[in-house]
Amino acid sequence: MQSDNIRTSKSIQQQTGRTFHLATRLLPERIRHPTYVMYAFFRVADEVVDQPDGPPPNVQHERLEEIREAALGNRDPDSMPDGEVLAAFQELRAAHDISDEEVNVFVDAMEMDIAQARYETFEDLREYMRGSAVAVGNMMTMVMDPPEAETALPHAQALAEAFQLSNFLRDVREDIHEYGRVYLPQETLERHGVTEEQLAEAEVDEGFRAVMQEEIARTEDRYREGVAGIRYLPDDCQFAVLLSAVLYAEHHRLIRSRGYDVLTETPELTRRRRLWLLAKTWWHWRRNGDPEATFYAVSAVSERGPGATPTERASHGQPTWRG
Repeated sequence: MQSDNIRTSKSIQQQTGRTFHLATRLLPERIRHPTYVMYAFFRVADEVVDQPDGPPPNVQHERLEEIREAALGNRDPDSMPDGEVLAAFQELRAAHDISDEEVNVFVDAMEMDIAQARYETFEDLREYMRGSAVAVGNMMTMVMDPPEAETALPHAQALAEAFQLSNFLRDVREDIHEYGRVYLPQETLERHGVTEEQLAEAEVDEGFRAVMQEEIARTEDRYREGVAGIRYLPDDCQFAVLLSAVLYAEHHRLIRSRGYDVLTETPELTRRRRLWLLAKTWWHWRRNGDPEATFYAVSAVSERGPGATPTERASHGQPTWRG
């Protein structure tokens, strides 16, 4: 890959993905450079639909189809916006044998964001995440090329879902106000008597807290499944992936500390907090070398027995919020 293209991709990650960038820097160079390129490609596509006052839907569709064709190698990216990123992604696909299917389901998910802004059930949301999250996990696994790829892959997919679900939980306010989207399943909102007007007006009550507790518990189950597979990744990739999991899950601690209020302000990890978590995770990792043990020692997610109920999982080891 050309060094200019890598620098462009790295710059995009530095500017838009500070949490992920910290962990990416800890990957070996053979994985780090492709990761910059993949992240930049994902952002280029995502930003087509994530503009509060963006172009009309037909223009967004056209732009995404151009990106799809360039990513699949059917179009010369040189004359296109973000051509350096797309050219680098073409090279990456060829080098790591990334399938057309993964590119297509990812771009399809971006196109879903143009027309669909609500998801009735969690399974509906998972269908969306097959492209927006699982495809990302699949591509990362292909680049890392673990010796037991078939064993590692389901765990990587679960971790990719967990990362995106944490982002959804963190960004409820931004999603509804800036993009008119709600990624909390409608059935969960209805079960706890929470309306979209309440979300828009930032009314945090016991019903909304129950929604957040339920969805955090669900997300933390995905973390447990995902972290259980880090041991199957190449040795020199494990710590970076582990740190990513710790950093993304840390938003749950922030959300709990705010009494589940993500409607008046978006919780954000400070640079100091990220560096502290890096140091703490590294200390535990050096002490035991076990990704699961390290994750549960450091992260906001507690280890669970197989018989715990969702309610027990939501509250175990955490102070109960009292409004």
